[in-house]
Amino acid sequence: MIISLRRQRKAARATSNSPMTLTRQFWRTHAILPAAGFALVLVLIAVFGLDRTLAHALYFDSSSNQWLGGGNGMWWARDVIHTGGRSLVRVVAGGVLIAWFATFFSERLRPWRRHAGFAFLAVALATGIVGGLKAVTNVDCPWDLAEFGGDRPYVTLFGDRPDDLPRAKCFPGSHASSGFALMFGYFLLRDRNRRKARWALIGAIVVGVIFSIGQEARGAHFISHDLTAAAIVWFTQLLLYVGMLAPRTSAGGLQREGAGTAFENTGLDSAGLE
Repeated sequence: MIISLRRQRKAARATSNSPMTLTRQFWRTHAILPAAGFALVLVLIAVFGLDRTLAHALYFDSSSNQWLGGGNGMWWARDVIHTGGRSLVRVVAGGVLIAWFATFFSERLRPWRRHAGFAFLAVALATGIVGGLKAVTNVDCPWDLAEFGGDRPYVTLFGDRPDDLPRAKCFPGSHASSGFALMFGYFLLRDRNRRKARWALIGAIVVGVIFSIGQEARGAHFISHDLTAAAIVWFTQLLLYVGMLAPRTSAGGLQREGAGTAFENTGLDSAGLE
């Protein structure tokens, strides 16, 4: 019996130290299908010139040379959605950062350190990547283009941009990324309550779409800019989730999807990340 107990303890230790595995269904629904969907939509936008077509159809009035979110529309597009939305996301990011710091001083909060750290990194890293790309891609804003009242020619993303044009910083859409960054709530809740996680995802997508509409209505971005931002945010947070929060299972096989895995209330130190 003593030998049996020792074997059980060794098996338990081996299981706790085993590599993390996720189901095929997880990778299909969270990585393969989203990647294929984003790629297909962006290709269609490029092939059919939908960026400018949608901008003319929905947001820009050629007769008055005016954007829907400009002039009388500035109060909702700039003041509410852009300025107000930016403040909202900063409050959320600040809140999760404070919560993360608090776990270092409160024993009661310490079990949530990993989750608070994930939430802050999910927002900061995703928006930071988008902002960094925006600074180097050298793509114009719609309002700078001649057909939308500006003074620059339209150049495709991978087109040969004339050297005499000023440096541009409009791709991907950074403001939209801050809205889509709220998708971190989905990953926080996924292994605890799938229904609430889906609602969190829907809510974040709605906020991201509203932020996108506000910027596109002002002439600050095309739809492809904001879709690219959404894709970057999703896959950045997905990788963070896999590295920091995804349930651990035995090395003997893939975890069965929907098997009711526990929501691990462990700190960053328990995952070897501190």
